[in-house]
Amino acid sequence: MKRFVAIAGNIGVGKSTLTELLSRRLDWEPFFEAVNDNPYLTDFYENMERWSFHSQIYFLSRRLRHHWQLLQRANSVVQDRTVYEDAEIFACNLYRQGSMDERDYRSYCELYEVVTTVLPPPDLIVYLRASVATLKERIRHRGRSYEQNISTAYLEQLNELYEEWIKDFALCPVLTVPSDALDFVTNHNHLELITEKILEKLHGREEVVFENL
Repeated sequence: MKRFVAIAGNIGVGKSTLTELLSRRLDWEPFFEAVNDNPYLTDFYENMERWSFHSQIYFLSRRLRHHWQLLQRANSVVQDRTVYEDAEIFACNLYRQGSMDERDYRSYCELYEVVTTVLPPPDLIVYLRASVATLKERIRHRGRSYEQNISTAYLEQLNELYEEWIKDFALCPVLTVPSDALDFVTNHNHLELITEKILEKLHGREEVVFENL
């Protein structure tokens, strides 16, 4: 049976790594987030208020296209970041911090809500939950220069939005992974545990939890 699993979580939590590891472990096709082709990015970083709407619309359209393409795949897929995070986390954060005005934000949300109402969801979202301390350590460890100056306050804002979003998300089942306690990069047993829980959830178990961590 074909499966469509999407990995969600804050910057540095390990979405891309888990996508790669799961694709190897389960022989699923990986699909990674691509952001460098956004033609508005340079303008956005120079003037967020002017270009935030344009940049987020571009990200949303690309993510929707990718989501639809994954639905058409014949084989199982695992996706790095979901279409929902663009709107529920990043566009919302831009609006809350004053970098997107209310008129643009409302128009963006209306488009997002109309499309996602008819867009089939994944079979499962795996939400990687981590504290800011863990995020900052993993960001430091992977060494991407453009991420090293991400502030604690910004990561905290995103974490708050992730928690708000996932609490009310009901379009498909969600498996929450306590990433502070599970190092699936260096600990093979942790990866096996996460894989086991994902398969349990996909097979219809309502309550799948990580115990004694």
